[in-house]
Amino acid sequence: MAKTYLEVNPSAKVTILESAESVGGVWSEERLYPGLKSNNIVGGYEYSDFPMDEKTFGVKPGEHIPGHVLHKYFQKYAEHFDLYRRIRFNSKVESAERRDSGGWIIKFSYSGGVGDGSRNGENNPILARKLVISTGLTSEPFVPSITGSESFNAPIFHAKYLRKYADETSKAKNVVILGGSKSAYDAAYAHASAGVTVHWVIRESGFGPGWIAPAYVTPLKKKLEQLVGVRFLTWFSPCIWGNQDGFGTVRSWLHSTKIGRFLVDSFWNILSNDVITLNGYDKHPETKKLKPWTPAFWVATSLSIFNYPTDFFQYVRDGTIKVHIADITHLSPKAVHLSNGDSLQADALICSTGWKHNPTIKLSPGLDKQLGLPYSSTEPEDVLVSKADNEILTRFPRLASQPVINEHYKPLRGSDNLAALNRPYRLYRFMVPPAYINDRSIAYCGMIMAIHTTTCAQAQALWLTAYLSGRLLHDQAGLKGGQAAQPQRFDEDDIRWETILHSQFGKWRYPAGYGSRYPDFVFDAVPYMDMLLKDMGLNWLRKTSRWTEWFDPYGPGDYRGLVDEWRIENAKSSSPN
Repeated sequence: MAKTYLEVNPSAKVTILESAESVGGVWSEERLYPGLKSNNIVGGYEYSDFPMDEKTFGVKPGEHIPGHVLHKYFQKYAEHFDLYRRIRFNSKVESAERRDSGGWIIKFSYSGGVGDGSRNGENNPILARKLVISTGLTSEPFVPSITGSESFNAPIFHAKYLRKYADETSKAKNVVILGGSKSAYDAAYAHASAGVTVHWVIRESGFGPGWIAPAYVTPLKKKLEQLVGVRFLTWFSPCIWGNQDGFGTVRSWLHSTKIGRFLVDSFWNILSNDVITLNGYDKHPETKKLKPWTPAFWVATSLSIFNYPTDFFQYVRDGTIKVHIADITHLSPKAVHLSNGDSLQADALICSTGWKHNPTIKLSPGLDKQLGLPYSSTEPEDVLVSKADNEILTRFPRLASQPVINEHYKPLRGSDNLAALNRPYRLYRFMVPPAYINDRSIAYCGMIMAIHTTTCAQAQALWLTAYLSGRLLHDQAGLKGGQAAQPQRFDEDDIRWETILHSQFGKWRYPAGYGSRYPDFVFDAVPYMDMLLKDMGLNWLRKTSRWTEWFDPYGPGDYRGLVDEWRIENAKSSSPN
């Protein structure tokens, strides 16, 4: 975000407050543990204006990217675009207060080392005319409250801190892992491959094991991460903003007719069965425990990819990884007790239990609702919510037949009130609070979960740069009068409706993912980027022919030169007639 904004506004004063000690977010140095790799294969996780070349980074074609290489990549990126001098590391934003006269007062605390010119504790507040919150959805770990934790006498920690405890747990005799997500797979493999016995507990009252596939799927052995970027295949996924790609007629036929829905169901059945067959769940009683409980159609980014150098399931078959489908009832000294009566000896309890999806920045009372953030309410939903539900189910009748994920489902208990947050993110284009759409002073970047991480980030960064500068295509009608002109105001009722329609869609589309809480999608990423590019007056059909447009997967290279392209188009459209 900062790189794009500065590229367009080079004289802007930009400060980046980063709570971590290094760049990279998920790939920061303090979160790297032995064996960590990206799900993506090299070429699929990079910014279009900064390719990850083999000479510099040492990753060969067809290889997954090691975590330390990704950290190096973000270091080089920050160096190349001169971002380091604008970053304040170890600076955690504590609160944001709206000023009556405009802008925001940002209070943050500093926890850095000695001798760097800063003081631990609270620092002088920053007055910002514009505020972009880019904390993402995987910053604050969620660790459940478990009876007996205080007497466990061994580490209890979230998978985020695997590096911190790596030396200790790699020498353990037994570890217990709680959760069914990809991070649980990663933790299980890291310890099993080091000779540690792993007891993997997947809650019988939860969503079950996550979907995980080989990097190459289908009889044609295509990269899974590329399949979700093939425009032709995106048509087989119901998407409320899908018509933005210009192929609404095809999409309507596939999802509103019986023949079309038959083809859609057949596509998803083929994809699911291929993964189940390739993984061989049913070939062994222990691997069968890892077979997903919900059809792949209903999951989003919880669909993941195997990126291990050896066969993961061999550790399950030989008993190094022991899978338990049960709930944890309580803990005692170095023991985990399960609802099926089993007691597991443990030198550590690793929680792969997800993330706190609400931003931790303190706001004035009631401001979370105004800013489109998750909050708790017993009041009736906005009348537009039922209207949106009706619109979604009318366009996509298939979504009315929701799956029964687990009739015994119970949310994990935490030390906070996250389970009580019954209102989701409501952000226009998943970035801007509708109530502040014409204020242009606050936005969120990266509050989505998508396999196309870097390309979505680039599109969002440019869209927000255009929006905050009053230079979206929508704004141009108000700018024709010359320098004194102002961007055209948004119709707040239209913005509110579209925001609710798009955010409500996730509830119906991905009930086995996190769609009811925040934007969580897979095949929907390409039309999402189409929508953002159209808002900026850019060409969203970026291939060279109809054949490649339909069947060649979209990746970072297709968006190369996007900022310059927008600046040229913006200069044309904003010039007086």
